[in-house]
Amino acid sequence: MMAKFSICFLMSLVALPVLAQNSIPIVDSYTVDQRYSKNKEAYPEIEWPTLNFVVGQTISFDLLYKDENGRKLHVDKFAPSAEAHNGKSVILVHGGAWLTGNKSHMFPLANLLVQRGYTVFTPEYRLSPEAAYPAGLVDLNDLIVWIKDYADTFGIDPEAIAIAGGSSGGHVAALLAYSAPEPIFKSDPEDNTSIAAIVDMDGVLDFETELALKYEDYAKEKSGVALWVGGSYEQATDLWAQASPVNHLSDVSPPTLIISSGSERFTEGHEEVETVLGSHGTPYEFFSYEDLFHTFWLFEPYVTEVADRIDNFLAENVDVAHSE
Repeated sequence: MMAKFSICFLMSLVALPVLAQNSIPIVDSYTVDQRYSKNKEAYPEIEWPTLNFVVGQTISFDLLYKDENGRKLHVDKFAPSAEAHNGKSVILVHGGAWLTGNKSHMFPLANLLVQRGYTVFTPEYRLSPEAAYPAGLVDLNDLIVWIKDYADTFGIDPEAIAIAGGSSGGHVAALLAYSAPEPIFKSDPEDNTSIAAIVDMDGVLDFETELALKYEDYAKEKSGVALWVGGSYEQATDLWAQASPVNHLSDVSPPTLIISSGSERFTEGHEEVETVLGSHGTPYEFFSYEDLFHTFWLFEPYVTEVADRIDNFLAENVDVAHSE
């Protein structure tokens, strides 16, 4: 009887339709271990990330913020203690060349920011192997709307939400923040996805500069940007331009903090950001390490330095008016 039951059960599984949640393509080429092993010899000061908790803080894993035809998208929420709570929130967008990476990569930074009083969200979003541009951008804008809808529940001010990211996550954060007044990258063109501030850690701001193209378009249709938007710069020039954050700057662009490893290629376009924001009197800061490795925000002692810089910038440039 057991053998017959097992065979029937297996046959029934074969007959089941493939669910969107069970067919997500994953590229696992960007991991914390890979970055640690690559950089430890040249930068012996780096330490493996460890999360230390304080009394009163909480973490809620895998909250469902979107269901796209059976593809469920989740976000982790780091909530501060009542004593530390400041009513502000930060969305941390992981990097990985738009094709890999994991929300867990942002946990060490999230944990440090929550202890400074912020409610922090670390989301998953669809990457290029699963869904082409601009699907992941739409996902994250839907997250912003979801957070605003539940702001009272979370005890945060819906107008005091900052967005930050590293590498491609920094690029995405800037693109979403600067394009918020426009109807693009949204499920509903009328959605309010305004952001109070943006922090870009080594994320390209202009794909069309000579230096950016030297690196981002080097592999042509196999480059990270090309795999995301659907073609090399020559093949999809308009999309490369549309995906460049500098092309969405305006008089309502939010205060911006850029943190660079010191490698100019990763923050191409920051001069234009400074010029445009400066012309409108919008707060702007640029900090650069002299010669640090890309993805410095993953490890100590740099992740604590980054958390302090973010905290100082948001304390000066984001006000809370509607928190509990």
